[in-house]
Amino acid sequence: MAKVIMIQGTMSNVGKSVIAAGLCRILSDDGYRVAPFKSQNMALNSFITREGLEMGRAQVMQAECARIEPMAIMNPILLKPTSDAGSQVIVNGRVVGNMKAREYFARKKDFLKDIRAAYEALSDMADVIVVEGAGSPVEMNLKKDDIVNMGLAGMLDAPVLLVGDIDRGGVFAQLIGTLDLLEEDERDRVKGVIVNRFRGDKSLFDEGIRILEERGKTKVVGVVPYMKVRLDDEDSLSERFEKNSSAGIIDIAVIKLAHISNFTDFDTFEQLDEVSVRYVSEVKDLGNPDIVIIPGSKNTLSDLSVLRENGLAEAVVSKAAEGACIFGICGGFQMLGRRIADPLMVEEGGSLEGLGFLPVDTVLTNEKVRTCYSGTVSGATGILAGLEGLKVDGYEIHMGKTEPFEAATEFTSGGTGYCAGNVYGTYVHGFFDKKEIAKNVISKLAEAGGKRLHTEQLRDYSDFKDSQYNILAKGLRESLDMEYIYRILGLQNDN
Repeated sequence: MAKVIMIQGTMSNVGKSVIAAGLCRILSDDGYRVAPFKSQNMALNSFITREGLEMGRAQVMQAECARIEPMAIMNPILLKPTSDAGSQVIVNGRVVGNMKAREYFARKKDFLKDIRAAYEALSDMADVIVVEGAGSPVEMNLKKDDIVNMGLAGMLDAPVLLVGDIDRGGVFAQLIGTLDLLEEDERDRVKGVIVNRFRGDKSLFDEGIRILEERGKTKVVGVVPYMKVRLDDEDSLSERFEKNSSAGIIDIAVIKLAHISNFTDFDTFEQLDEVSVRYVSEVKDLGNPDIVIIPGSKNTLSDLSVLRENGLAEAVVSKAAEGACIFGICGGFQMLGRRIADPLMVEEGGSLEGLGFLPVDTVLTNEKVRTCYSGTVSGATGILAGLEGLKVDGYEIHMGKTEPFEAATEFTSGGTGYCAGNVYGTYVHGFFDKKEIAKNVISKLAEAGGKRLHTEQLRDYSDFKDSQYNILAKGLRESLDMEYIYRILGLQNDN
C-alpha cells in the first residue's frame, strides 16, 4: 500500500488544495510516484477525463503537479450545487442524481464503499498519496458522519498536517481552536500545523511560532509566504472574483453568474499583463469591454432569469448592438440562442427565451454529455473571422442538446458551436487554452479596437500552468520542513 499524508484546513479556502498540489510536485520531483485524493469535493468547476468521467478541478491540478493523468478515482464523490439546498451527486465520475442536502447526508455513508475502492485502486498505482480534506474537521454537528476529514483520516490511518490562513486574520484562533475541538484520537493524528499566506518578514513571526507550538502542543512545519502563482481555482470562493482590476488594453468582462461553473476557461489570458479579466455581476461594472463572455452555469434557466432581472441581459444586448464581441461557453452558449426548454424538469422546468443572438434552440435532457473534444474552428464571422481551421482541444460537459433551426454558421466542428456576426457560442470548455487560439482572439480584438499589444509571450495554457507548479513547489520546499514531512511519511529524502 502507498504511504499517505493528509492536508486538512481550519476552514474553506485556506490553501489546502494548493499545499497538497505543491507537495505532489515536490514528491514527483524527488522521484516518487505520487497521486492526489479527495474523497468528497463540492465545486462547480469540473473536468472530464479521457474515459468521459467527471471530477473536481482541484484534483486535476494536483494530478498535473504529480505528472500523472487525472482519474475520477482521485475524487470519488463530487457535489455540484444546483441550488442553496441541493446538489447533483457524482460518484466515481458518473451522475447518480440530484439530492437535497438532507437526503445526501442520510445516504452519504452508503458511498463509503466507493471511497474505499477508489482509494485502494489509486494506492496500487502510487508510492505516496496526498489526501486533501474539505472545509473544517471540527464542524461539530457534522462530525459523526464525516467521510472527508478525520473520519477519512482514521479510515486510512493517515497522519495530518493542519493549514491555517494568516492572511485572513485570526490564525491563532484558527489553529489552536481547531486543535482544541478535536477528539483525543483525532488530535494525535495531527503531526504539525502550517501557517499559510504570510506577507512580509517571516522572522517577525518567530514569536508566533513559539506560541503556536506551546499552546498547540505540535510542531509548526512551515510558514508559507503569500506566493503570486496563478493556479486553477475550484469554487466560488475564488479570489479572482474579488479583484477590482481596472480595464487593460484589452478588457475581458466575464458575467459572474450565480451558478457560474468552469470559470477556469479564461485563466489563460492572465499570462498577459495588458489583458484584464474582470468578473461582473452588476450593470454599473460592465464598462466598455472588448469582449463580453457568458460562462458555464449549473442552472442555466435560473441564471438567465437573474440576468434579466438585474439588467445585465439588456446591457449585453446593447453591447452587441454597439459591435462588441459576445462569447458564450456551455450554459452561456445556450443563453445566446432563441429558446431554452426544460420539459423534463432537469433544472426548474418550463422554458425561457434566450438572448436571441444565435439561430439555435436548446432542450435540456436527463442525459449528461461528458466527452473530451478535439476539433477545429469550422467558421468564424465578424471580428473573429480568420480563426477557421485552428485546432481546438477541450471537453464538453452539459445537460442539453442545441440545434440550429435555420441556416447557421458552425463555429466549432461537430455541431458544438455556432456564430453570427460578432456573437460566438460553443460547448467546448478549454476553447482558449491553445496559444494559437488565445493569440488570434486577442490580436483580432486589438485590431477591431484600433489597439496594439504584444502576444509573443503567450504559451499553451498547459505549459503556463506547469511553470506555475514549479514556482509553487520551489516556494513550498523553501518554507516547509521537508525532512520532517518525509519522516512522517516514513520515506527517505535524498534531496
